[in-house]
Amino acid sequence: MQQMWKLWKVNTQNRRRKKSLTKRLNIIEGQIRGIKQMIEDDRYCADILIQLSAISKSLESVENSILESHIKSCVLTEIQSGNTEIIDEVMELFRRLR
Repeated sequence: MQQMWKLWKVNTQNRRRKKSLTKRLNIIEGQIRGIKQMIEDDRYCADILIQLSAISKSLESVENSILESHIKSCVLTEIQSGNTEIIDEVMELFRRLR
């Protein structure tokens, strides 16, 4: 019974997390459409750059959230099962994310 509770809790957390990430990505998508419109309307370049910076920071936040989840779940599970090769994969991921 306790095992089923843990599984339900994890699945519920995953659904909430997916919903949150999807919502954040939808907001970013709207911001991108807004920038496209700003360019079409010949808006001031500095205003466009500020909006682009905001989008970059939002995407970085989404990236960090997914990375944290990956390490706390996927990587941890692999290490606990004895697969230490996952560390090389994580190091390569860090190199690619820089």
